Amino acid sequence: MSNPFKPNDSAIWQELARQRDLLQQTSLSELFAQDTDRYARMHASAAGLTLDYSKNLINSTTLDLLTGAARSSGLQDKIAALFSGAHVNTTEDRPALHTALRDFTGRSPHLAEIEAVMAQMKSLVEQVHSGEWKGCTGKAITDIVNLGIGGSHLGPMFATEALAAFNDGSVNCHFVSNIDSEDLSSVLSALLPDTTLFIIASKSFTTQETLQNAKTAREWTASIAKTEADFGRHFIAVTSRPDKAVKFGVSRQNILPMWDWVGGRYSLWSAIGLPIAFSIGMDNFNRLRRGASRMDQHFLTTPFLQNLPVLLGLLGIWYINFWDTRTLAVLTYIHHLRYLQEFLQQLDMESNGKSIRIDNRPVDYQTASVLWGTVETNGQHSFHQMLHQGTQFIPTDFILALTPDSANDSHHPYLVANCLAQSNVLMTGKTREQAQADLIVAGQKLARAAELAEHMQMPGNRPSNMIVMEQVTPESLGALIALYEHKVYVQSVIWNINAFDQYGVELGKVIGNRIYSRLTEDDYADRFDASTEALISLYRKVNGNRS
Repeated sequence: MSNPFKPNDSAIWQELARQRDLLQQTSLSELFAQDTDRYARMHASAAGLTLDYSKNLINSTTLDLLTGAARSSGLQDKIAALFSGAHVNTTEDRPALHTALRDFTGRSPHLAEIEAVMAQMKSLVEQVHSGEWKGCTGKAITDIVNLGIGGSHLGPMFATEALAAFNDGSVNCHFVSNIDSEDLSSVLSALLPDTTLFIIASKSFTTQETLQNAKTAREWTASIAKTEADFGRHFIAVTSRPDKAVKFGVSRQNILPMWDWVGGRYSLWSAIGLPIAFSIGMDNFNRLRRGASRMDQHFLTTPFLQNLPVLLGLLGIWYINFWDTRTLAVLTYIHHLRYLQEFLQQLDMESNGKSIRIDNRPVDYQTASVLWGTVETNGQHSFHQMLHQGTQFIPTDFILALTPDSANDSHHPYLVANCLAQSNVLMTGKTREQAQADLIVAGQKLARAAELAEHMQMPGNRPSNMIVMEQVTPESLGALIALYEHKVYVQSVIWNINAFDQYGVELGKVIGNRIYSRLTEDDYADRFDASTEALISLYRKVNGNRS
């Protein structure tokens, strides 16, 4: 499925570069002044989300060129290929069918497998919530600990926290990924083995971090579990290697599958989402899936100029490839979405952090940005200084809910006001003359006001998107996640790269295992560079081992 579109060699690409030069001579404030209908023309809604993209350095010509680039890359056919089960993961020669996991039409590929897993998840959730599932000492489960890393951790953790308002209190969910023992011990210190159920989430059941945490969890559980049957009451596994899970001590009936046609960072819709279901119940988990499904259908059927994932993806292309931006700030004005940036970092940078095209040739243009941000308004008192007055040009996505999760809504107008203010000020800035006038009104002498105004002016003209939902619900969250999933795919198609492999993370795992042997054993088969060798020797010396 190679893409014949070669960005740097295309006429559209060259025309977009000329558009960038023209738009550098204007400002967002001028574009709004020239077009009173700008917001009306530059926002779109779908699946409970509204995207306001009017505060971008674009005009109708820019949009026509960007959508023309999308058509030239065969985007519409590539979208259809994604949903149909074509082998869009070209290097691993397999499909990327995460959309099938939230397809309620009855026509989904792998329908029988998916329905069987959803039924198994429903049964497990109901057993735990009702108290039917008991630990080996006869006590009901009160706490779930998910042991995973990467996609087996970030998606479930983010969604569980995002939907905390939908937790009925049946169980509490905890997430452990770091191989640093403090991560696991800090969670276990507040729990009891009698009432704790672990989920081991590992496709290969060989992931170093997850397995080491699972072994420690088993040792912790050994204070009450004396037989394999006892251990089986406290461990569930999600894996493609059930044989390894059984060998570890997980009962076969408590093993849920992972499939090669679902990538880890796209897997929260599968049994990897079991912690989400434990937290909010299976009905709400299905609502999450339905919200994503609504965005899927919008992505599949909507013309590009009204298509939220396409628009978001093309705007990213515009800034990365024509304004030479290197980062994207994602600012969430929703407390429960505070893990969104961690989730999106993997989704975006692991997917599109590539430098080889599908046709095996090096790219000669920029691909993924560094994605970062935090829950607001914290960032306003830290890095927003750089957004407003720094030398870097950084596009921003703002994410806002119009109504709060909390019954105490007296804070919410302040939160919304801050979000809208930041978006406005990034656009308008403040001139030196305005700053000087304000200082004089505040009582400064003319000379001092003129001096300080140099430091208080703000250039403005910094672009942003505003993504708005009425309230965080399972449906709106599902739509938001699917929006960013598809945005990433749009960009990968135009860049002609594979969004679904991650070879760049594999070598470090291999070398890490080899260095582990050097740290813990008298194994001299492997030798590394002088720096690594010196640090290995230092570790062994401090820990009483022979070097």
